Order: sequence, then C-alpha cells, then structure tokens
Amino acid sequence: MKIFQRKIMLLGAQHVLAMYAGAIIVPLIVGGALKLSAAQLGYIIAADLLTCGLATILQAYRTPFFGIGLPVVLGCTFTAVFPMISIGGQYGLPAIYGAIISSGLFVVLIANYFSKLIKFFPPVVTGSVVTIIGITLVPVAINNMAGGQGSPDFGSLSNFGLAIGVLLFIILLNRFTTGFIRSISVLLGLIVGTITAAMMGSVSLEHVAQASWFNMPAPLYFGMPTFEPSAILTMIIVAIVSMIESTGVFMVLGEICDKKLTEKDLAHGYRAEGLAVILGGVFNSFPYTTFSQNIGLVMLSNCKKTNVTITAGCMLILLGLIPKFAALAMIIPTAVLGGAMIAMFGIVVASGIKMLSKVDLGTNENLLIIACSVALGLGVSVVPNLFANFPPLLKIFLENGIVTGTLTAVILNIILNMTGKTKADTEK
Repeated sequence: MKIFQRKIMLLGAQHVLAMYAGAIIVPLIVGGALKLSAAQLGYIIAADLLTCGLATILQAYRTPFFGIGLPVVLGCTFTAVFPMISIGGQYGLPAIYGAIISSGLFVVLIANYFSKLIKFFPPVVTGSVVTIIGITLVPVAINNMAGGQGSPDFGSLSNFGLAIGVLLFIILLNRFTTGFIRSISVLLGLIVGTITAAMMGSVSLEHVAQASWFNMPAPLYFGMPTFEPSAILTMIIVAIVSMIESTGVFMVLGEICDKKLTEKDLAHGYRAEGLAVILGGVFNSFPYTTFSQNIGLVMLSNCKKTNVTITAGCMLILLGLIPKFAALAMIIPTAVLGGAMIAMFGIVVASGIKMLSKVDLGTNENLLIIACSVALGLGVSVVPNLFANFPPLLKIFLENGIVTGTLTAVILNIILNMTGKTKADTEK
C-alpha cells in the first residue's frame, strides 16, 4: 500500500513540475505590469498555486453537480493576462476581481447550454483540435530549449545541450524500461537535468533562501471587488474563449481515457471551471482553465487515473501554503523544462495525427477542414501580432491559436459536412 501511495505521489509531482512554469508566469507578468510590491507579488503567486490546486481537485473529482472526472490539471489562462493588465490600469485591482467573479458566475449559469456544442465535435474536428493543441505548444518548448525568451544566454550551446540531453534521457527510459519507471520518465528527466545543470553552475538557490516558510492566502486580500460593466464584459469573453479551449482538451482526454463524453459530462466540466474562476476572484488570483500542457504527460505516463491529478492538486495547495517548497520547483532551468516539453507536446501532435487517421480522408471536405484549421491555428501562434489592429474584444478570440483553429474546424465542418446533408450522410 505504501509503495502504491509513493507511486501516486511521484506521478502527481510529475504533473506539478510539468505545469509549474506556466502557472507562475502569469502572476509574474501581471504583477510586474501592475507594479505590485514584492510582498503583493509573493501573495498572488502563493494564492495562484493554492487556487490551482483547489481548481484541479474540483475538476478531477466528479460530483452530481460539477467535475469532468478526467485526469486534468487546471492553471491560470494566458488569455486573461493582457485584459487583466488593462482593467487594472484603468479601474484598479478590485475591478479585476469583480470581473473575474462575474465571469465565473456566467460560466456556471451557461454550462448546460454550452455543453450542447458536443454535436459539433465529430472525429474530424476533434482530431484537428488535438493536432492544433500540440503544434501551438511546440514553439513554447523550442523557446524553452534555448533558455527562454529574454534570457541572457538564449540559444547557447549549454542550453541546447541540457535540453537535448533531457530529451534523449526520456526517450531512452521509454525504450529500455517498463512499468512505473517508464511512467515517471519525465520526472526523472527533470531531476537528472537539474542535477546536471547544478554541476554546470546553472542552478541558483537564491529564491529558496529568500522564500518564507508559511503563507496563508486570505480572501479579498486587495479589498472588496468592484463591478465595472466593460471589465465584466471583457472577462466574460475571456471565459468563453477558455471554455472553447477546454472543450478541445476534454475531448482529447475523453479519447485517451476511452470515455465517450456526453452533454452532461461537459456541463459538469464547465461548472467546475466556473467555480474555479470564482475562487480565483475571491482569493485575488486568476481565472482558471484546463491546461493542455498536461495532456502529453497523461499519454507518456499512460496513467489515466484521476487520483494522480487530485494528488497533484493537493501538492499545489501545499506549495501555496509553504513558499519555501514552491521556490524549490523554480530551480529547474528553463532549458531542462524545454527538453521535457518537446517529448510531451510532440506526443500530443502524434495523438492528433493518429485520431485523424481514423477519419475518411478520401473526401475533399474533411481535407479542407483539417488543412484550414491546422494552418490557421499554427499561423496565429507563430505570428502573434497578426491581429494587432483588430478591436480589443475581437483580438481576445483570435490571438489564441487553439481557439482560432477550433472555431475554424467547427465552422467548416458545419458548412462542408452538416449543411444540406441527412443525418446518415453526416455520420459517414
């Protein structure tokens, strides 16, 4: 029993380390842009980790009202970064959290209606979305391999050496080991990579030394929220974008876990996400969404049980309460993370291609859906300023490659495969 518990903890830790950089980068960007003090910045990072954990448990644990019941991990959505900075600069911090709470309530209220979108996600759309998720994440991994954008040693041989070494180590573990060792290959790769980087003098313990031992995030830390109509509308649009992105992730994980999702399942997932967003507003952290980063880890580890991600959620709560432990995860060099991400994100692309192989590719309709959705999803990701001159609310929808690609796939499927055809034709 103890051995089983240790295995679950290691698998959970693997999920935490895979998403950790993505989780803390949002508070660092928002806090820096809004010129928060060091104490305030420390608070929102701790609050973010705590609510990431609570949100993950809400989503992974199925109840009669909420929870998708799949091995998901939730983190703050990048879509909300610039809207939050804009709202904070115009109306102040309380308006940010009033808008977040309002958008969370909106998601809970429309969950049943939004879940009816499942009929617009046949295999050709789902396979395209999975492929888009993978290819839009790959540039993040490549940047991390080089050391992370803006780093003084970006593109150095030492960074590439570390990243490729970690990637090769993970590949070799998957080739020559079986069972539990193979399932934690990413975790072992991160550990070995960090030790190697430390021997090269690339690991600093400064953040660990400065971090406190205990911090209790308090509700409404920045005061009572205020409710500005324009700010609320902006965050509702952010919430809808996150729901579209989460729908794709739910469909992918349903496929991986051999679980055919129903409208009821999706409604449960959306409600959990809405409750997570409300928690983010109450604890003065961020809106939360299902992280696509962790899909590849579920595939690589072949561990599809929710108790692993629930354990990861508990670890995130602990990290939020004990900043000293949270700082330990920050010592992993960016290049080491990049090497692991190549394996994780690449396998998501491979999974999408595998799903598309089951689609009838003998029809021009399906080929057009795949071609246009993948091309636009990738294009938006590699040319981030493509919509720089668009209205701000429209930019929120279009500047996310996953959302743009998903909307393209859904709309083209309606036009090419559903309009003017019988139900029998559509099923073919």
